[in-house]
Amino acid sequence: MGMNKKELMNMKINILFGISMTMLLLALPAAASDHTLGVYGNANEDDTINMQDVTYTELIILEYRDRTELADAKHDGKINMQDVTQIELVILGKEKELTLIDTADRTVTVKKPVNRIISGYFGYDAEVMRAFGAQDDIVGVSNVLIKKEIYFPELSKLPNVGCGGGRTGVPDYEAILSLNPDLVIFSPSKKIEGWAEKLSSVPVVGLAFTTPDAMNGEVMKLGYCLGRTDEAEYLIDYFLDMYIDIIKTGTEGLSEEEKPRVYLERTDKPYSTYGSKSYVQQGIAIAGGTNIFADVEAGQFVADREEVMMRNPDIIIKYVSGTSNPEAIGYGVDDPSMATAIRDEIMSRPELANVNAVKNGSVYIIEMSMNLGPKHPIAKVYFAKWIHPELFDDLDPSAIHQEYLTEFQGLDYNLDERGVFAYHPEEHPDGN
Repeated sequence: MGMNKKELMNMKINILFGISMTMLLLALPAAASDHTLGVYGNANEDDTINMQDVTYTELIILEYRDRTELADAKHDGKINMQDVTQIELVILGKEKELTLIDTADRTVTVKKPVNRIISGYFGYDAEVMRAFGAQDDIVGVSNVLIKKEIYFPELSKLPNVGCGGGRTGVPDYEAILSLNPDLVIFSPSKKIEGWAEKLSSVPVVGLAFTTPDAMNGEVMKLGYCLGRTDEAEYLIDYFLDMYIDIIKTGTEGLSEEEKPRVYLERTDKPYSTYGSKSYVQQGIAIAGGTNIFADVEAGQFVADREEVMMRNPDIIIKYVSGTSNPEAIGYGVDDPSMATAIRDEIMSRPELANVNAVKNGSVYIIEMSMNLGPKHPIAKVYFAKWIHPELFDDLDPSAIHQEYLTEFQGLDYNLDERGVFAYHPEEHPDGN
């Protein structure tokens, strides 16, 4: 008597993987990962697509596993052997299309290969693509990137497609469509649905490269879109994760009493700061500090100056935006005098005169974008050095920054000769 379809499938699985069905049932669930890669084909909903997803999908077909949304690799509402084939093609980088859930919670299908890309973000998406070696595939850029001629010497000369980020930004739809792109990348703003409707002939993907704790997932998602998963994994393993793991290892045994109180002030106005729902909270915690406003359930807000005084921070960190203040800080600045003046203003505030940070001189200036985009570990290294200098004497943030520029961005830029990114009169007198 011939075997039925289910029996044939059982035989196929055991031959392919040479292990028992009992072991196959132990395929990893999503809970084993820090984040779920939102790409259809990630059947077991962990942080990557690999042969475990092939196995998991076959087990769903055999009814040994419950159906998962991402197992529907073809995104056609069915889970069958076509999905297994699609997953195998994704693993090999030979798929003809890829469906993903972007960070605006939109389902988008991208036709492959992707050879013409619009970087419609603040430049952080282009920075990731340059780390992939995919900068030559970018054909148009946002008006924010256009202004960063030093950091993006070639890309800043590309056609301006308007602004795809910020509260008031509007893309130039005509310019975008004239460039015949295969993919448009925007920030996951609430406006993205409307933008995508006006660009209906082109896949539009929203990714959040300004959120450090989501960075790895966004990098991998873009890597899958561009067929650059090896490059994405390299960036994560040898930069994004490497330095964060070093810092976490150094601070993981600290008690709450051993974590200095930190106040971080935004670039725009005095006492604009961050609460527990911000990415700043995460950065301070990783570096072994305590945000003085960790109990405030907010992202960005304006604090009462007397409240800052009462909470008595041990360390004050002031963000300064190189985009808003290009003469004060950033890649085009050689003189730290304006950063010095910004620090002096904080040091001279009467209400802060008796705060520990001011009394001890522990007031630091940092360029805001160091804590945003794929270079964010550089800021965490600065934070760690300032918050726990005794634990991180061997870490050199300037050397790590130089490594990033040279190896991951391919820039001929010497930090010993120019640039102001962090300032303290004793620890960073030259602005680096």
